[in-house]
Amino acid sequence: MSAERSKSQWMMWLVLAVCAAPVIASYALYFWVRPDGRTNYGELLEPQRDLPAIQLKTLEGAPAEWTQWRGRWILLTTAPGECPADCVQQLYVMRQVRLTTGKDQDRIERVWLLTNDQAPDPALIGQHSGLQVVRPQSASVDPRLTDSFSPGHIFVVDPLGHVMMRFPLEVDPNRMKKDIARLLRASRVG
Repeated sequence: MSAERSKSQWMMWLVLAVCAAPVIASYALYFWVRPDGRTNYGELLEPQRDLPAIQLKTLEGAPAEWTQWRGRWILLTTAPGECPADCVQQLYVMRQVRLTTGKDQDRIERVWLLTNDQAPDPALIGQHSGLQVVRPQSASVDPRLTDSFSPGHIFVVDPLGHVMMRFPLEVDPNRMKKDIARLLRASRVG
């Protein structure tokens, strides 16, 4: 009888250990081996900052404001009006990523913020239907502009007007598309 009892106690302890092992392992992994929870490709800007308070104007000279795009996600790049090859590539990527969002296209605006008074090539503008091209109203480049946006990057501005993400110079459109899709899916605003 004692052999049977010791065998059943041993089985009980074995069942208890099998049931408790996942709980103990999860606590151990949580407190000692923390996984990197980052799944985004773009660099999250912390702290998020507001768009610079500068006066803007369109190519035609009409006043423009950041608030006209409030409630929408903005893909923003800064470049001179001559638009070198990397600028052309950024505009292309912004257009293609927006197109891949399908029914959510209307939630995204593309903005090219000019850093000089040079007029962009009309043929280039014609290739990017719906692209908003603006420049600062003052003739000189505003230091708040260069402090906020490093040239050649694509920035993401949330619907509340916060600059919240920056993509690398040599952006991978497929990975950028995944980040934008994730933002649109998770967003209750815009």
